[in-house]
Amino acid sequence: MPRASTRPTSRDVAQAAGVSQAAVSLVLGDKWRGRVSEATAERVREAARTLGYRPNLAARNLRLGRTRTVLLVVPALTTEFFAGVYTGAARVAARNGFGVVLYPSPEGIGPARDPFASAEAALDGVIASSMAAEALTAIRGDQLPLVMLDSDPEGSVGAATVNLDIADGVRQVTDHLLGLGHRRFLHLAADVASWTFEVRARELASRLRGVPGTSLRTARSPISIRGAESAAEAALAHPDRPTAVVCDDDQLAAGMYKAARRLGLRIPEDLSVTGLDDLALATAIDPELTTVRLDAELFGERGMHALLAVLDQRTPEAGDIPVDLVVRGSTGPAPSPT
Repeated sequence: MPRASTRPTSRDVAQAAGVSQAAVSLVLGDKWRGRVSEATAERVREAARTLGYRPNLAARNLRLGRTRTVLLVVPALTTEFFAGVYTGAARVAARNGFGVVLYPSPEGIGPARDPFASAEAALDGVIASSMAAEALTAIRGDQLPLVMLDSDPEGSVGAATVNLDIADGVRQVTDHLLGLGHRRFLHLAADVASWTFEVRARELASRLRGVPGTSLRTARSPISIRGAESAAEAALAHPDRPTAVVCDDDQLAAGMYKAARRLGLRIPEDLSVTGLDDLALATAIDPELTTVRLDAELFGERGMHALLAVLDQRTPEAGDIPVDLVVRGSTGPAPSPT
């Protein structure tokens, strides 16, 4: 054991764990998989924690040509969902000795000015939402190892793509409403050019095409409660009023609530409403909202794991992240024809 006044070294960790210094370097550099066992890796980590050992990151980064910094590009900082994505990504990054810089694309989508003198020189990699993808060219992030979130895997510019199973979420919502007898549907769609919203529209239309006697109209809205209220009020004034509304986002659903009440419609007696995200808002409105729960933190974790795999030239975990329908008070049987 080192003296109290002496900073512990990798040799001290190796002696305490009963392994070579090379093994310590592999484990603490997160290069151990396939080279040492999980039990050995944990023994090294425990020895490092007990001794209070901290590797010289500056020297290691200079040697490896890495900054240990990742950029997370999102549409907005004020969105609860993307706050969860950041939390999950930062958690995994911290465990692996990386830091995360969170960067919002102005106005949610579109180009952005480079927040660094050169992103290529200041970063090891980028994780970006499809809604903020256009910002990548401006910050030269597309020249770095890149993981895309919520993006078309067939046309992604990234080295890896991580997606939530949004299509299955829409299927669950649609089947739930069909099971309640609804046949006249309104899709309150996010007015954002993004693959994830295209998937929602495509899956809803496809699901309903297979059921005789169904109808589907679409109204578009910016992702805001006020914008959704205005769009929803106009859509509900249509002579062939829907009995069920599928909203692309919980905020859109909240706007639909306000429009319905302004028009004297009861939820769910006259109108069933569903959302997608399961934000805190979903249980703050009355009745509580039937919505699809998206695990934002797990999404961020998977995104960071994928980027670490790309940096280490490993194959990222495959498969979409499952989502779950949460049935609450905003959906009920279709009203009888009048």
